[in-house]
Amino acid sequence: MTQDYEKKDWMKSLVELPELPWAKDALAPIISEDTINFHYGKHHNAYVVKTKELIAGTELEGKSLEEIMIFAAGKPEHKVLYNNAAQVWNHSFYWKCLTPKDKSVMPEELREMLAHCFGSVEEFKKQLVAAGMGQFGSGWAWVVVQDGKLAISKTPNAEEPWSDTVSPVLTLDVWEHAYYLDFQNRRQAYLEEVLDNIINWDYMLENIKKYK
Repeated sequence: MTQDYEKKDWMKSLVELPELPWAKDALAPIISEDTINFHYGKHHNAYVVKTKELIAGTELEGKSLEEIMIFAAGKPEHKVLYNNAAQVWNHSFYWKCLTPKDKSVMPEELREMLAHCFGSVEEFKKQLVAAGMGQFGSGWAWVVVQDGKLAISKTPNAEEPWSDTVSPVLTLDVWEHAYYLDFQNRRQAYLEEVLDNIINWDYMLENIKKYK
């Protein structure tokens, strides 16, 4: 995340655990309530608690999550702060990328965009799953707007793809705690089931229009 983003008016995320946009059992059986209880209630919450602990009594206290990430990014002495703050942001974004199965309907406008950029919706999904599978260890698979065009990328651990020319529009969490209770070591099955059934395509389209 680069310094140019300091001027963006959207950078107002609070350092807090956000309300989920759906009930904890709304994504079952693909993502179970047990997984949400651990992933959201313990992992995500722990990143929030640690970030608040690290900024307490410093000039960063009261700053937005994005401002904290910009401050800490690329600085070895602030790596722990960056990791925790970025994980708060990444998870908060991830929850909004998901929706109950009966609401996961791809708008025709988005379908046409994906066909134009990737050849077909099926090829788009294939490439996004490949990015998630290609991320060794923990990390994230992303759909981004890069230089005005849709692209797919991946990042390790807590890293996010923000830059002067790259804006994320969708993400899939490939840390094991995102899927292990429901899929064990079957990461590909998790990615495919999520993409086929519980993606908030309306939210993705909204983000594309915001950044493209």
